Amino acid sequence: MAFSGALTLTDLNDFISPSQACIKPVEQVDKEPQILGAASTEIRIDSGGTYYEVPAQGSSSTSGKKLQQAQISLNDCLACSGCITSAESVLITLQSHTEVLTFLNSNSLLDSASQKVPVISIAPQTLASLAASVSSRTSVLTTPRQILRRVRVFCESVLGFAHVFDTTFARELALREHVQEFEERRAQPQSSTGQLPMLASACPGWICYAEKTHAEMLPFIARTKSPQQVMGTLVKNWMAQMWGKLPNEIYHVSVMPCYDKKLEASRSDFYNSIYSTRDVDCVITTGELELILQEKGWDLTLPVQDELDELPLSGWSRKSQTVSASTLPELIAHPGTSSGSYLQSIISHVMATSPTPLVLSVKAMRNSDYEEFVLRRASDQTEVFKGAKCYGFRNLQNVVRKVGRERGVRVASGAAGRLEGRAVARRGKKAGDEERGYDYVEVMACPGGCVNGGGQLKPPTVTSSDAEGYIRDWEETGVMQNAKWGDKEWTKKVEESYWSIAQREDEAARLVSWVLDDLCPTDEGLGDVDFQAENEACRKRLFRTNYRAVENDIVGLAVKW
Repeated sequence: MAFSGALTLTDLNDFISPSQACIKPVEQVDKEPQILGAASTEIRIDSGGTYYEVPAQGSSSTSGKKLQQAQISLNDCLACSGCITSAESVLITLQSHTEVLTFLNSNSLLDSASQKVPVISIAPQTLASLAASVSSRTSVLTTPRQILRRVRVFCESVLGFAHVFDTTFARELALREHVQEFEERRAQPQSSTGQLPMLASACPGWICYAEKTHAEMLPFIARTKSPQQVMGTLVKNWMAQMWGKLPNEIYHVSVMPCYDKKLEASRSDFYNSIYSTRDVDCVITTGELELILQEKGWDLTLPVQDELDELPLSGWSRKSQTVSASTLPELIAHPGTSSGSYLQSIISHVMATSPTPLVLSVKAMRNSDYEEFVLRRASDQTEVFKGAKCYGFRNLQNVVRKVGRERGVRVASGAAGRLEGRAVARRGKKAGDEERGYDYVEVMACPGGCVNGGGQLKPPTVTSSDAEGYIRDWEETGVMQNAKWGDKEWTKKVEESYWSIAQREDEAARLVSWVLDDLCPTDEGLGDVDFQAENEACRKRLFRTNYRAVENDIVGLAVKW
């Protein structure tokens, strides 16, 4: 698996490159007894890059020993404190597109009774990236909905997936639970476990960062699962029931704009020990999906039948016993940000439940990736809510220190962090007046948010004429003009593609309620059971998770921020 685009940047310190601390030592096994006076050895590398331990010059021995390559598993990476978002650079052998193809091939050779049901769910940011790439190559506007239809045909007819979904319905469930958790925190005293400000939890890069370097922030982070993991819960629980299958009889693949989503899916919290299966069995990135398309010779620029038709939802009944790709609302649009609209969902809820009219104001702090949102009463301009959108580690560090000062929490930081903290303190003192602390912060590790994730497609290469007038494809010569991850103009095009998802009236809200009814008890007419408490406990078990601090056992200054 190739490194993610974030790790190849040299002009941006929002991401951390792998360091020596990321390397897991090779396990020391019992060595053969050394003969007194035997020749020493040295390491040599052959033309294929293989390492050999060979006798040093002057030795009479001619034999050499091939050295085994050190392997790092997902659990090793998650248990290590030697990196932050560079976890995505680890060569993850069981979370790759080759693993998906290997499974699909082996699964198709089994008899029907032994086969697992292959399901794939695709993030809307992935569809936006693919749509922007196709539009740039063909000069014809292609929407994420068209891309979803084309990918669906490919996945079902070529790869053999039984069902293809997007993750926007799971996002609706996550947003509803997110709002519920925010209300629970607002109702509790600030000294309790669940505290304000509530910090978004959907970005695994941010979660890794907090667990490994800012454990003091963990009480503030929302417990609500990300849309990827909510989708895993739906597939392995609700849909499995509909299909008459057990969770371990389904193979669930997720396509995401971020390499860190591989690590999220591999957390022990998302493993079902009863059925020995994960909610999401394998995660591939947008770039890896494109590799599969290329390897299979599938051209996304070619339209498929009925790709412009709206899928009807009226055919789904409450008593339906089967689920197909047409039963879930497709690509549900929403206001807010292209990273999930978590802050907007909280703002909309506060405005809808306020007894008096509220006015929203937005203020850019350092740049478009760090903005403050304030709700004030229209009558007297009293602040009733203050939130922020914070993308990228530069902005994230500032917000962490701001939250720490406001809540009286000692924030762990290195030299760079102390400099950032002093800069924020100077700006705070200059402002003068006492300000309301944040109630909620939408946090994402990537500058630009999820549409600029490290697993997204790079800008298409430029084909142009050289000095002599000949047309050249610069990709063939190794020159990729403007083809780097994080290109602002390209990110803007992907963002525009994301918002081309048209608003539509559908039954999403009603279906959300039906799903919750199916998964959790709601019948209050059976005995003396407190179904409200049972329902709440069930909902939290299905849609929330936990975090834990990772102790740093790295000696010295191996990790650099």
